[in-house]
Amino acid sequence: MLPALAHVDQWIFDLDNTLYPASCDLFGLIDQRMTDYVSRRAGLDREAAYALQKSYFREHGTTLSGMMAHYGVDPHEFLADVHAIEMDVLAEDRRLVEAIGRLPGRKLVFTNGDAPYARKVLERLGLSESFEAIHDIHACAYQPKPHPASYASLLASLNVDPTRALFAEDMARNLAPAKAIGMATLWVDNGSEQVGDGHGADFIDYRTNGLASWLEDILGTDA
Repeated sequence: MLPALAHVDQWIFDLDNTLYPASCDLFGLIDQRMTDYVSRRAGLDREAAYALQKSYFREHGTTLSGMMAHYGVDPHEFLADVHAIEMDVLAEDRRLVEAIGRLPGRKLVFTNGDAPYARKVLERLGLSESFEAIHDIHACAYQPKPHPASYASLLASLNVDPTRALFAEDMARNLAPAKAIGMATLWVDNGSEQVGDGHGADFIDYRTNGLASWLEDILGTDA
């Protein structure tokens, strides 16, 4: 193990565009369904619905939070609808499966999506047995990353010690609250960032454009 990370025994991973490459554009399919949902619920054409959807993302952290606040949508209904996508673009990543398997201690998923969707993604990636728990948007009481309350709920629900944890995430802004509570941070810089970026940010400890290769580097040889 890389000496600077020898204290880490709690490894926390975002899901989308972190555990699989952003080039898969799985979120692009979800994004289209979100626009359709917002269009139907708000009575807007797709162009106006897309603009509203993105404004909610910027202001509330997720489109869901904005739709709950302004339209009173049911979160279970919303998530079931927008996650009803094909996942053919995802495939098992043996390098990542093996690297995560070698990490010492606990492995957790922390996502602004929901657990049923996360489990489908993990199954496609060959990671179904790799994680102890999934902390999802329901567990966060619909306060998404980067809201500090979502991180507090993660610590409380799963008994995480932030001073012994590393958080890996593709959205740089979601790393700032993790760093503030004592976590080491890894920015998976793969082009998915939608709000600002993390270049030069002091809340980012490590940066990579490939999670599997970074994990292999910090773990060293298996000999």
